[in-house]
Amino acid sequence: MPTKEPAFQDLYVADYSHCYGCGRLNPEGLQIKTYWEGEESVTRFVPRPYHIAVPGFVYGGLLASLLDCHGTGTAAAAAARAQGRALDSEPPLRYVTASLKVDYLEPTPMGVTLEIRGRAKEVRGRKVVVEATLYANGVATVKGEIIAVQMPERFLAGG
Repeated sequence: MPTKEPAFQDLYVADYSHCYGCGRLNPEGLQIKTYWEGEESVTRFVPRPYHIAVPGFVYGGLLASLLDCHGTGTAAAAAARAQGRALDSEPPLRYVTASLKVDYLEPTPMGVTLEIRGRAKEVRGRKVVVEATLYANGVATVKGEIIAVQMPERFLAGG
């Protein structure tokens, strides 16, 4: 379901929009887009033919990457909501992965739109815990938990 709101990742400041998974300024990257649908965050992504593991199925590393970037985007948006501010307000709210737990439940088929749905289960200080599930044709194929932390200031300062 299309939304008129910008994707979380489109609200990141330019200096922090180069991530392979979600950076809008990385022309070689996945450029995933995440939106709120009520209390859940949603990303939809169509794997390309070269994202193959074995014929007919998606490479697990890609699936982990999708959960990872979906989780950090959800963390930033949930933190902004909790603080009552816009995601693109200053100072930048950008999150990075501290921990990623991925459980592969079923093989994920190629040739379908994947949907990742997430929910922030904890927003505390600089840490956000996100639970996410990836669906293919309505079947949960991957579940994950992402512990995201607000980007360290040394990252924001470029070194």
